[in-house]
Amino acid sequence: MKHVLSDFDLSKEDLKEILDLSSKIKENPLEYGESMNGKTLIMLFELPSLRTRVSFEAGMNQLGGHAIFYSIEGGRFTRDESMEDGIRNLNRYVDFIMARVLKQEVIERMGGVATVPVINGMTEQYHPCQNLADLLTIEEHKGKLEGLNVTYVGDGACNTATSTIIGCTNVGMNVTVACPDDPKYSPSPALLKKVSGDVKVIHDPVGGVKDADVIYTDVAVSAGMEAEREERIKAFKPFQVNMGLVEKAKVDCMVMHCLPAHIGLEITREVMDSDRSVVFDQAGNRMHAQKGLLFWLLDK
Repeated sequence: MKHVLSDFDLSKEDLKEILDLSSKIKENPLEYGESMNGKTLIMLFELPSLRTRVSFEAGMNQLGGHAIFYSIEGGRFTRDESMEDGIRNLNRYVDFIMARVLKQEVIERMGGVATVPVINGMTEQYHPCQNLADLLTIEEHKGKLEGLNVTYVGDGACNTATSTIIGCTNVGMNVTVACPDDPKYSPSPALLKKVSGDVKVIHDPVGGVKDADVIYTDVAVSAGMEAEREERIKAFKPFQVNMGLVEKAKVDCMVMHCLPAHIGLEITREVMDSDRSVVFDQAGNRMHAQKGLLFWLLDK
């Protein structure tokens, strides 16, 4: 049994296998159109999401399987049934569980009792499905992963930054995090000790993107952080990804954002709509990368 509860659950070899499968399925969708025939994915959502829900549901349908949406808002199943008992029921009904929940400890609890693969659809700590789509997008546009320089600009402590650090170092990319000079917005020392490669943390956005092949950013104010909105907007204002910053990177540098974007805060409309931007290719690859992941987990 294989779960993907965090990015640490996928080795370099695992990532290569999943990305290769994702590319093959994307190029030859009809060949894999019945690969999930008779299989069911349940999607548990404590928080709503456009890309996570639709990409998983559409992907499963295109593979010939079936996807079920179920809300666990408030962190519980119907009539206050415990998380563990709910998962024990689902073990008897479905072939995969994907969950988008507020806390990492909840998805760890799911994995502790599940007898089918559990996929982290996002927690406050990790976003592994996003990183798979990111790697697939970079590989498609750059032709390789190893040796490329990716600079994450903004909140270096958020889940997307964490998954970028883990996944990109795992495949041999050089990672720089350009973030405010505050431990609250920086990658944790424990994370940096655990990853497979060196990560450069810098508090100057211009210096951070100097040699970047890829600039990546995310929202400055995520769900649950509304009380910190003004503080965070002020802290991240110098780290906005605008054309002035992009032009400090390599001439063929591409810009990524996992969406939804707060235009005018962490990124400008000019950058989002420019030929440097691959954000919608990246969003599209959520479905293709997750198809590869589902097929890979079925084999495991």
